[in-house]
Amino acid sequence: MGIKKVMVIGAGQMGSGIAQVCAQSGYEVLLNDMNEEALNKGLKNIEKLLTRAVDKERITSEDKENTLSRLTGSTDLSDASDCDLVIEAVVENMDVKTDVFRKLDEITPAHAILASNTSSLPITEIAAATNRPEQVIGMHFMNPVPVMKLVEIIRGLQTSDQTYESIKEMTNQLSKTPVEVNDYPGFVSNRILMPMINEAIYTVYEGVATPEDVDTVMKLGMNHPMGPLTLADFIGLDTCLYIMEVLYEGFGDSKYRPCPLLRKYVKAGWLGKKSGRGFYVYE
Repeated sequence: MGIKKVMVIGAGQMGSGIAQVCAQSGYEVLLNDMNEEALNKGLKNIEKLLTRAVDKERITSEDKENTLSRLTGSTDLSDASDCDLVIEAVVENMDVKTDVFRKLDEITPAHAILASNTSSLPITEIAAATNRPEQVIGMHFMNPVPVMKLVEIIRGLQTSDQTYESIKEMTNQLSKTPVEVNDYPGFVSNRILMPMINEAIYTVYEGVATPEDVDTVMKLGMNHPMGPLTLADFIGLDTCLYIMEVLYEGFGDSKYRPCPLLRKYVKAGWLGKKSGRGFYVYE
């Protein structure tokens, strides 16, 4: 059975982006969030992004209307009862995620695939909360989802070949590039990216250079489109700290130890762009 109807759980930046690209690619999509205000905000954001795409002549007005017609809001998890695929994009917390997957296992039809957009947590552990671990997989989209082409597809210990092939095929349908990754802390993207960001923070912490100069070196010297500290602010310093802690705990290697300055900023509430201050100040 092919994937036709998709539920995306979590109407934040990642969830709404995933819902948008699924609806644009012809899937019937339910965007679910327990918080009605967050759900409405997510749906409005999708409409705003589609309107902007029409204005820039990337899509037609008809494309926009067709996409919106395939998109429905939901505040009840039981709406997943006839979905072929559920993509979870809730807070990066193992207890929250396993609770969601436990419920989905009871609600969704037997053939449904359950996917997590986790950026660092083990798929094998999430899958163990269900009675269908062979149908649980990771789909790690990049932010902003409508723009970024990569999807890391993470196979848990028991993920079946059939599940992997279905998700790989769907990822291609979304005009994304799938990359197969095995279930290790941080997968590929964050295992490489986060230690680089952490090291950039150490260079500031040790007084080697200012944040501006660190970012300039990486942009002009290494041809990065964005400096690591600007990127950290964009991702959220609390998220960066959380992923570094997952890596540190998962590998038990001191090279993944989060920089004390990162911890200090998070404790101060300097979380980056979303809080108005991180390594830079945002109006």
